[in-house]
Amino acid sequence: MKQTDQSTSIQRRDPAQVMRLSRLGSLHQCRLSFMRQLTRRMAREEWTFERPVFDIDSNGVGRAVYTAQGPERTYSLVAFAHDLPPEKRSDRVIAEAWDATFTLFDGVPTTADIDRLEQNVPLQEAGRVSESELSVSRANRSVRLWEHVVARLASGQQPDAGQIDAVGYLMRTTAVYGSGKLGAADREVIAAREEMQAPFQAEMLSVYLTRAFVRDLVEHMARSKGGDKAVPLDPAIARRLGIGNSTGLGMAPFIVNHPVLFNNWIMAREEALARVRGVERADPEEVSLFLSLLDRAAIGVDRWRSEHPVQVAKLAELRSDIAALRAHLAEVDFTAPRPWDALLRWAEGRLTEEGQEWLASLMLEPYGALVDGLGCCMSDANPQAARIDGTMTVGKLRDLIEVSFDWARAIDWNAPEACARVWYTSEEKLEPRLGDRFEEPVADYEQPLAPARDAMLACAALEEWPDDSRIADFLMAHPEHRHTARRAQISRVAPYGEIRDNTISADVMPIDMLRAKLSFFGATGFDPRSDRWVRICMYSGAPYPADLAPENGDLWIYPEAPA
Repeated sequence: MKQTDQSTSIQRRDPAQVMRLSRLGSLHQCRLSFMRQLTRRMAREEWTFERPVFDIDSNGVGRAVYTAQGPERTYSLVAFAHDLPPEKRSDRVIAEAWDATFTLFDGVPTTADIDRLEQNVPLQEAGRVSESELSVSRANRSVRLWEHVVARLASGQQPDAGQIDAVGYLMRTTAVYGSGKLGAADREVIAAREEMQAPFQAEMLSVYLTRAFVRDLVEHMARSKGGDKAVPLDPAIARRLGIGNSTGLGMAPFIVNHPVLFNNWIMAREEALARVRGVERADPEEVSLFLSLLDRAAIGVDRWRSEHPVQVAKLAELRSDIAALRAHLAEVDFTAPRPWDALLRWAEGRLTEEGQEWLASLMLEPYGALVDGLGCCMSDANPQAARIDGTMTVGKLRDLIEVSFDWARAIDWNAPEACARVWYTSEEKLEPRLGDRFEEPVADYEQPLAPARDAMLACAALEEWPDDSRIADFLMAHPEHRHTARRAQISRVAPYGEIRDNTISADVMPIDMLRAKLSFFGATGFDPRSDRWVRICMYSGAPYPADLAPENGDLWIYPEAPA
């Protein structure tokens, strides 16, 4: 890609526009998504990959190790395959057995390490790992597609393309735990490593290597069944298969509980978009790449399937948006000043939020030289931001609350529909849940995941305090408002840290929060199964480790047109 002079005269979009749930629930993967940051790095640095262990029997039971060697360190996926009875197969977090379980090991494990892990990793929450492990995960087969692929390969045939596209993955993870979960290494252990500075790189590496294991396992099962007749997966079909994921409410509170981190994700994307909008002239090569990737991205939209009525409607609108965009592009003069800014301004007046954000992600693609360096800014490296400054005046605190929550004053917080939901933590699994305030006895267990309501309660309490009072004195009298004071002060460094919507209203859609987070992972095929859990696909189209190279390490996310 040609390096283009950057302009800083275009401002980032206002948080009041960006941080609405309907827009956050319309975000798409982009150049800054964590999967793509990882594959770009591994390709650029010429990481090497090996499979030193593959001890799986004819029933599909055993263990395997996949190593990824970077410039300075090696990481290893340790995989355990199980013979899971159908009655025990469940995607729910309360499941106790899975088709496969995994851990990402820091280095190359010895036989003793693998033996230790075999006693713990298959147990997941019931087991314990050590600081030598960076993540713990599990996955279940997509049973019908798995059986179809094994049967076809065993008989010497390739699987049906229609069935491959209808599902998109042979296994789906039901959890990928990191950052200290189950005894694994805390984030601080790896945060300073260059290859781990971007968020969730250990987890994304684990999933990338899991995909290689799944392909090897399904081919192994086909050989065990078909013998000499069996054939491997056609590489083109294998490339289209990703790793699925089932994600529920456990992910939704993350973006509320991590305002600085989430701000950094959104701000990086908004800064990238502002830089591209500020490009004075579009090079013909840049325009050509954009138009090419638009066609490829449209193929992905055509293949995108969902049965959830909300997503079905959004997909219909997105396809209509793409048609309108294509018609408009036929008339666009890309030699005019700041063509990308003009294009996005047109979209804001003509397309849905889904279409606007789809276009925004595509606009970044020709400008890696402007955009990719922002990836290192997306972690939370500011632990001091959460410390409350007690010397701040009450007047200043009021002003900060007003900046983030002025919109909340229009809500009648005494109305049942405004506070109908309660976020709480389940006793059994310590997982987030969303209950009905007026129908379930859960209000006493409410978690602080309604920042807008709490900000209005704090404002009411602040009315009796003079502007020049210290908030330390206010919080001594009203400690229940500490978290509001903390969030208000955080907003000084995290303007995109607050959702500008009511997270406990009767019509809140948690899947909007899931979509926002998953888009930064780089997920595709977003398919809600209710308003509270979703299935997605990761790494569909990505080269496998043996094929990863600079020329295919990034734009794999966009499907190629059928031959």
